[in-house]
Amino acid sequence: MRHAPPARRTLLKGAGALGLGALTAACRVGPASTTDFGGRGGADRTLTAVIGYGNDGTWDPTQTASAFCMAGNNHIYEGLLDTDPISREPYAALATRIPADAHATTWRFTIRDGATFHDGAPVTADDVVFVYDRILDPDTHTLAKSFFAPWLDGVRKVDARTVELMLKFPFPEGLARLTLAKVMPKHVFSRPGAWDEAITGLAVGSGPYRMTAHHPKSNTTFEAFEDYNGPRPPAFRKMNWLTIVDAAPRVATVSGGSSAGAQVADNIPYANIGQLEAAGMTVAGGAGMNNLFLMFNTAHKPFDDVRVRQALRYAVDTEKMVAVALKGHGKPASSFLDEANPSYRRARTVYDHDPDRARALLKAAGVRGLEVEILAVNVSWIVDCLPTIKSSWDAIGVRTTLAPQETTAVFTKLDQKRDYQVVAAASNPNQFGLDADLIMHYNHGPENLWMGYTRWADDPVARRLFRDMERATREPDAARKRAMIQDYIDVVAEQAVLYPVVHNELITAWDAGALTGLRAQPYPGINLLQARWA
Repeated sequence: MRHAPPARRTLLKGAGALGLGALTAACRVGPASTTDFGGRGGADRTLTAVIGYGNDGTWDPTQTASAFCMAGNNHIYEGLLDTDPISREPYAALATRIPADAHATTWRFTIRDGATFHDGAPVTADDVVFVYDRILDPDTHTLAKSFFAPWLDGVRKVDARTVELMLKFPFPEGLARLTLAKVMPKHVFSRPGAWDEAITGLAVGSGPYRMTAHHPKSNTTFEAFEDYNGPRPPAFRKMNWLTIVDAAPRVATVSGGSSAGAQVADNIPYANIGQLEAAGMTVAGGAGMNNLFLMFNTAHKPFDDVRVRQALRYAVDTEKMVAVALKGHGKPASSFLDEANPSYRRARTVYDHDPDRARALLKAAGVRGLEVEILAVNVSWIVDCLPTIKSSWDAIGVRTTLAPQETTAVFTKLDQKRDYQVVAAASNPNQFGLDADLIMHYNHGPENLWMGYTRWADDPVARRLFRDMERATREPDAARKRAMIQDYIDVVAEQAVLYPVVHNELITAWDAGALTGLRAQPYPGINLLQARWA
């Protein structure tokens, strides 16, 4: 499933069928086997991974928030700088070095000599400018825009292999964000219709792996790019990534319980940790921003009333959810940020389980006989959590219906502006980075999709919030910036329009006898750029 929503409306135009251009593109060569597990023998064997999210989201790097597609794109594309998947520290990828002065307002980058796209064309400064121009274009609404437009004024070509980034003000956090601007070939993606093809799987990058086939709802295959000369060369001749959203077959595939086995899988259910360890698998977790959130449609009464939103949050028995659904691998949210985030501070409003307070808030709002349908994604651990929400709300007299469905279907409805009451879904802004400014703008930026989904952006409280966020972004003093962010997170907590219920640990399992150098991520997907055959 997509771990977060598709980033623009045009997803709807290309999600159903492939155009002729996409079918003839280099990344789509013949049908790949969905059961090519490769066995253990030989350096050319296929690495098989199982991803617990759908591969049918947009593959456009400037747009995607899909867990599967973002993980795949990290192997296909490069930024000028990329970041370590765990520490998130930047390193030189397409660029030859990191700028010496992170506080400068001009950063100069030289593209490494011999960098080549998968179709054989050299990577040039024109390609870099092309991508940044798209991201910053005021008439093109990309997800990446919210990560760059507040602080990046523009990018200019110096010569064929050199570019300069001009900043509006010093913004050292921006260096780590450059990984979100994957460099794409201008000659491919400037063609009419190419961006729509990127949605459905056209992928041509300069990274260590090239996409060889893509089958939505089934699998995506990759092959080592022999001309790659960058810092993290490919270790696997071929990779086959299976998308298996349902927990039981995903676990069976990685545990050897099926006719063939995979070497690595993410999104392991907590109930299966012992089983996989007993089967000889290495099982490890990563704790971070991963969360179940509730999102209210403030245009649908009575959810325009903050007391109603707060009542439903106080009603949820989060300790029971952690114990029963998450098997102890999580914590009730005490801020929008998880407790390990460097900018974390306990929020002024924390929704501890308090059904009496919930009933009192509903009474004060004049709400009786409320019936709620929760539109939810069908991610396995989210489905496990939903019964606790239902029983908690039923207990305060709110008749609750659960409506889980495929994530693509949920966000298609939201993109089509259909009416809804409450959405329960998974999110993890750590997919994009760790800095709190980025995390909060991703969810609460004034022009992003989330605020469009909530219908809250024109609320006076929201407008004040957006002004406070912009002031915090521009604040040069790090300690002062952190305090400003923490203060406006208190507003986000109090309003409870879009807010986490629990932060949970993500579990990855792999065959340590087959793989080495693999680390469990605290956000969805896998990163195999430092993994090797054992």
